[in-house]
Amino acid sequence: MKNVPLILSIAAVVLAIAGCVLSIIRPGSEKAAVSGTSDSTAVVTATSGIVYVDMDRIVQEYDMTSDLGAVVETKVKNMMDEVTRRRDQLQNEAMELQNKINKGLITRSTAEVQGQDLQQKQIEFNEFANQKNNEAIEEQNVMMNQILDAIKTFMDKYNEEKQYTMILTNQGGMPVFCADPALDITDDVLTRLNEEYIKEKNKSKK
Repeated sequence: MKNVPLILSIAAVVLAIAGCVLSIIRPGSEKAAVSGTSDSTAVVTATSGIVYVDMDRIVQEYDMTSDLGAVVETKVKNMMDEVTRRRDQLQNEAMELQNKINKGLITRSTAEVQGQDLQQKQIEFNEFANQKNNEAIEEQNVMMNQILDAIKTFMDKYNEEKQYTMILTNQGGMPVFCADPALDITDDVLTRLNEEYIKEKNKSKK
């Protein structure tokens, strides 16, 4: 459930690559940078209204992630249990046939027929296992899409109130290489995101 940016733009990447050359500062303040031009003209740049969130934390600590994750985990476990059951059954049939052949309990022609039947069962099992694996991946993808859609919807409403110029998502140090910690709004977003989720969850139970 990682490595899925929520709000990202070319400008955000440029700011991140610039690192400490262009300082990301709090709204309402300014930071001056002097360029090395021949006439020593001072070029003043100001960045305001830019904040960021730790997307890994947002996803991991979002209550919806825990709730949906438990449901998907149960579904996937049931799928894998059925795959394991069918695999073990096929292996037992193969061992039983080999045992009969070793003891001379069946004719060669019968062994060939049963061997071909096992090969067909093996093909069918492989198809079944691949199908369940794809279903498990789809379940996880749908869960992540639901989580990210809910986060994006919340962030749109959140920024209607906050009116930030830009909200960046930081994951593993990308793209925000360095910034004033005061620009990290993760804690506030998580608190309000979970409060809204719990409110909607309780409302749906009524």
